[in-house]
Amino acid sequence: MRKRMTRRVLSGAALAAGLLVSPSALGAEPVRLAVISESASNWPLYVAQAKGFFDKEGVTVQVTLTRSSAKQLEALDKGDFDIGHQAADHIIRAVEKGSELFVVMALNRPAFSIVAAPGIGALEDLRGKALAVDGAATGYALLLKKILARHGLREGDYTLKEVGGTNERYEAVRTRIAAAGLISPPFDLKLFADGFKSLGNTSDYFPHYQGSVAATRRSWASANRETLIRYIRGYVTASDWLFEPRNRAEAIEILLWRVTIDRAQAGATYESALAKALIPKAAVSVDGLRQVIEVLGETGQLRPPLPAPEKYLDPTYYTKAREGR
Repeated sequence: MRKRMTRRVLSGAALAAGLLVSPSALGAEPVRLAVISESASNWPLYVAQAKGFFDKEGVTVQVTLTRSSAKQLEALDKGDFDIGHQAADHIIRAVEKGSELFVVMALNRPAFSIVAAPGIGALEDLRGKALAVDGAATGYALLLKKILARHGLREGDYTLKEVGGTNERYEAVRTRIAAAGLISPPFDLKLFADGFKSLGNTSDYFPHYQGSVAATRRSWASANRETLIRYIRGYVTASDWLFEPRNRAEAIEILLWRVTIDRAQAGATYESALAKALIPKAAVSVDGLRQVIEVLGETGQLRPPLPAPEKYLDPTYYTKAREGR
């Protein structure tokens, strides 16, 4: 599947109506946002666009689907994007290489189903098989390695096939290019409906691990302080709205507009995402970020003494965004 970047300029009212940019967005501050793929992990973002929460904060969010975490990280670091939704471990590794990136907000915990082709009944059966991952050295691939190690499989007992984001991993497993892979909702449900098997979920092993975060460059944040604060506030407002049970039906409609699944799968995804993956109020867990650092230390990607989470995090923008709410 192609890994080219696809640019989408979306405002809240435009998403809801499918037509014009809302009057409140005219003259608003632009934010160039990079995300890797379309999935339920971006549900608060979809809500913020559909409900006009960014517009109300005076920001217009221009979204690019990079379809590759590596491409996104490189482009974010050199200034092609203002904010990136990216796995926390990528930000940590970038900082250790001299990047000025830092975490401003949390998005979700890893709640990937380990989905396998029909006929594979246990993790032990993955010996000798190809497994679909974003990148072999990414944090989520590291989690998969740790899970497999608990079931007696070491590196070399299987092959990690780098294919890209959730959509690409879904296609790799569906077409049997890979025997199994880490698949997030709702794509895991689509595979289950076609007879594929669940071998567990990353949240069963790492319930507090900090998964995806919103990150930016310190120079951009300093020069665009109010814009960043307003972006965070709009996103958190959307998160609060999404977690409100009375909004469930409308939230499902918003997801259906963005992701090709049936209504039953969307409903099941809502329950799963809110229970396991999405983080209320997008609040960073320092302990969860510490777990990421420890995993990188265990795999030799960070050397002792391990850095404190605060090296990669600046909570001042989030704190300011939450004032008065």
